[in-house]
Amino acid sequence: MFRKAKSVIRETGWKAGLIPLLSMIAGLALWQWLTESHVRFILDFSNIPTPVAVFHAFMAVVVTKIFWRDIFWSMYRILIAFGLATIVGVAAGVAMGYSTFMRLIIAPYIELTRPIPAIAWVPMAILAWPTTEQSIIFITFLGAVFPIVLNTWDGVRRVPSELVKAARSLGANRVGVMLHVVMPYAVPNITVGMALGMGGAWFALLAGEMISGRYGIGYFTWESYQLIQYGNIIVGMLTIGLLSSVSTGSIYWLKRKMVPWAD
Repeated sequence: MFRKAKSVIRETGWKAGLIPLLSMIAGLALWQWLTESHVRFILDFSNIPTPVAVFHAFMAVVVTKIFWRDIFWSMYRILIAFGLATIVGVAAGVAMGYSTFMRLIIAPYIELTRPIPAIAWVPMAILAWPTTEQSIIFITFLGAVFPIVLNTWDGVRRVPSELVKAARSLGANRVGVMLHVVMPYAVPNITVGMALGMGGAWFALLAGEMISGRYGIGYFTWESYQLIQYGNIIVGMLTIGLLSSVSTGSIYWLKRKMVPWAD
């Protein structure tokens, strides 16, 4: 990862670091001007806190145990839900791509439930699961599993038939072909699905935490709104964006380690 970053910097020179920095500075300056001037054009910026106010709010909450407790609970739920979604999603995707019979069984359920927004599952999840914690993890699982299923399915069905025939001609059975040919070939698609699923997991998690949670960064953001702590709202939003970016980046890092030839 670091070698790739260094090569990009060498190719683009000083622009690789300066342009993003200037872009961020310009965005912060525009934000500061809009909020200080109380601009009301399409959007109303009169109640939006300035970047300076958000910074002070961040410095105030980052030293509290409550803030780190909320981050811990959100990460805990993400790890469990995303881990289950990866196992179920990869298994279902491989089954759909490797067996027409299994695809005919599984695909209708995927296509029926996939368009339902995560927030629409909240009432049913609360009714179906015995605890609020389990319902939040279930909602987060639903946000992650569908991109993993679909991308795994797509990766498996794209495996060239020549590779499968070559493996079978060398004596590989059906399980051996799947483990040594199909799965390695589909890994790039699977990791893309995992990255998309991670974004979906964070979206679903926040919906669950805002509505039925007692802890978590989503609950922190919603509680800040109810307490009219507008600076903390943006702190929560930025924290969500950072955690999601780090989580997604770790998946792409894992992809480069597992299949370096894909890049």
